[in-house]
Amino acid sequence: MSMSNHPATIVLKTPPASIEDIVAIAREGARIEISPAVEQRIVAARAVVDRYAELNLPAYGLTTGLGAGVETRLKADDLVTFQIRVPQARAVGVGCALSREAVRAMIAVRVAGMAAGGAGVSLRIFKALVAALNAGFHPVVPSLGSIGAADLAPLAHMGCALLGHGEAELDGEVMPAQAALEKAGLTPLDLGPKDGHALVGANSLSVSQACLLVHDIERLFDWSLLAVALNFEAFRVNITAFDDRALAARPAFAQRAVAARLRDILSGSLLFAEGAARRLQDPLSYRCVPQVWGALSHAIAEAREATLIELTSSGDNPVVLASEGLILSHANFDLTAFVLSWERLGQALAHCAAATAYRTMKIMSPGISDLPRFLTTGQNRAGFAAVQKTVSALEAEIRHLALPVSLTPIPVADGLEDQASMAPRVLAKTGAIVERLRYLVAIELVTSAQATDLRGVADQLGTGTGDAYRIVRSLVEPVGEDRAQGPDFMRLAKAIENSASPVSGQTARQTSLNRLPGLIPGKPG
Repeated sequence: MSMSNHPATIVLKTPPASIEDIVAIAREGARIEISPAVEQRIVAARAVVDRYAELNLPAYGLTTGLGAGVETRLKADDLVTFQIRVPQARAVGVGCALSREAVRAMIAVRVAGMAAGGAGVSLRIFKALVAALNAGFHPVVPSLGSIGAADLAPLAHMGCALLGHGEAELDGEVMPAQAALEKAGLTPLDLGPKDGHALVGANSLSVSQACLLVHDIERLFDWSLLAVALNFEAFRVNITAFDDRALAARPAFAQRAVAARLRDILSGSLLFAEGAARRLQDPLSYRCVPQVWGALSHAIAEAREATLIELTSSGDNPVVLASEGLILSHANFDLTAFVLSWERLGQALAHCAAATAYRTMKIMSPGISDLPRFLTTGQNRAGFAAVQKTVSALEAEIRHLALPVSLTPIPVADGLEDQASMAPRVLAKTGAIVERLRYLVAIELVTSAQATDLRGVADQLGTGTGDAYRIVRSLVEPVGEDRAQGPDFMRLAKAIENSASPVSGQTARQTSLNRLPGLIPGKPG
């Protein structure tokens, strides 16, 4: 999706969302329009809620209290005031505020969840949420406080701001939420029965973080393959390690697809010439790339699929089944399967980080690479020596972050809520892994470009590796005299974060999944 001076319009249809659309809304300012089909779905579900309320039928969060208060029946004249208290009582988050894009993504995911029809929210509240997002009204939401059994605290802070309490950001300025509403031309929410619960009873923070991370990880995956391939050129690897005939003998997840990508990137390289390799078998951090990156590709596909399930479904408890005229209690808000996919992805990223770090160290070692120590030819010059400390620190932090955090935390709600996924923390630490791996990939690209210069083969690279080399050299000069290299790595890492790889393409993680169109990009407005 391309957005220049004007944000694109996203039409809310069926299914309610796609990962790419959430990214466009969060990062590119795409607007949402509601289709008649979605309005009809919201109205149909709301009719069931209204009937339950009128008949005083038991329904969690509608005619009863929440959590440990589930046994408390609400009086008819308390149904609305209770809903106003729901977000206020749960706005218990602490810590640094979420970024603007994280808040936009969270609101967009909550809108998508409501559009699935299971929330039973009133149409005016649904439209008000869309209007706030389109107006650039962004509640200030603390980042800590959810255990992943619905992201109650973050969504409560969102709801409070929409009620006119707390703070919000508008046009880059943080101000009291009431003032921001007035400036944006919005009015505070007018909650009805169940509306307060519908605002907070979802995993919208966790799922929105996942949407943004899927986009970031898939982009980083492509750049990491470029870094691998450029290192291959400089190290003069033996290409039999990604010969499809060998890999077909034990076709582990996605390893053949990764090897095919590497062969494409290296197309035209001297590595394919007879006798180009320096040794029969290279270190495992080189030789195992198809296997390790294949495992990462598979893990990305699983995490993407798990994220799509949450994004395009209703995890609201209770769920409103309009076609059945029922409101049923359940536990579809539990994200165990989702977080296990993301824990697995974090560990797959850590394996790739370790291999990246090891290759970066080896390309600097004359005893292994046959290149000058620390990639410098000058006497009394440090070259890339100190960079090894940064590489070591980043890899160690990633290894620590890859440890699981999703095991159930201590019970809450007077012991009734004794199962939770810790999904927001799983996603947060995965984001920290991605940030550090991005730096490692940038460092491998820079050191590999330097090694390529020293090898004297910069004009004899493969098609994709030649592109990678030229990108690096457009941002980072070769290292002759010692200089501060941190800015070089930061500059290249930022380019990786914001740009698609020049050789990005379909990988095994994508071929196994069908994109679910939901929020369909419209023409730029």
